[in-house]
Amino acid sequence: MTDISVTRNDEASRYEIRSDDVLAGFAEFQLRPGAIRFIHTEIDPAFQGQGLAGKLAAEALADAAGRGDAIVPLCPYIAKYLQTHEVPGAEIRWPQRPAEVQGAAAPDAAVQDKSAQEKSAQHESAPRESAGGSDDDPTGRAE
Repeated sequence: MTDISVTRNDEASRYEIRSDDVLAGFAEFQLRPGAIRFIHTEIDPAFQGQGLAGKLAAEALADAAGRGDAIVPLCPYIAKYLQTHEVPGAEIRWPQRPAEVQGAAAPDAAVQDKSAQEKSAQHESAPRESAGGSDDDPTGRAE
């Protein structure tokens, strides 16, 4: 039976997954005050197709949440994992893309938390009522 382990290597700034003591992959991170930014995840081609990326993500994210760090998923794999899996106790700060920023944003508004994004998504999916020829809104899209 293969022994799979995930450990945090602070010197290399990454979580590592090993298969029988052989490095099979890693998830790189950057620490910030109160936050951990996941920037890249990689599994060695010799180990792909064994579910190791998901196990690495699950354990790394659970550890980060357990340490009280807010998780900033800059890595596409980690972001997708968080969209499809629940991580108990995790505070997620989703990065904003430039197109999502409207007007002049404050410098500290580079990320938003998961609850704010969910509220925004609920608002956008809610049916809109048309103002139907209102003099105040020539587009008819008053909210």
